[in-house]
Amino acid sequence: MPESPSLKPHSQDYIYRLLDANLNRAREGLRIIEDIFRFILSNKKITQKLKKIRSNLSKAVKEIYPELIKAREVKSDFGRETIEKKRKNLNDLVIANFRRVEEAMRVVEEFGKLISQSAGYKFKKLRFQIYNLEKEIFFFLEKR
Repeated sequence: MPESPSLKPHSQDYIYRLLDANLNRAREGLRIIEDIFRFILSNKKITQKLKKIRSNLSKAVKEIYPELIKAREVKSDFGRETIEKKRKNLNDLVIANFRRVEEAMRVVEEFGKLISQSAGYKFKKLRFQIYNLEKEIFFFLEKR
């Protein structure tokens, strides 16, 4: 049976690079949804919940922020050239960004465990808060 590949000792940078990209994706998606509820739908309650989750996500990575920035390689990321789909309406924009946030948070949770078990747990907790908030927002949008 062939041996499974393992990361080389210096490749911890790749984990930080992956975490950086997904943390940015999650925060950006949350910010888009937050701005919709703040500036378009004028819903203070949901805006505050989104802001709190985004803030907690930033606090959870405060310690490793320097490593995330050092590992960032924007110029070599071929994914930056990907063309995004057109959004049909506001609801479509909210749904697309929740999907983006949830997928990113799952990646952050799993790869965060390679750095710290407690970090993985924090990210998991945040991910489930996002799922709950998505449900609340879904019903709010459905009533509109």
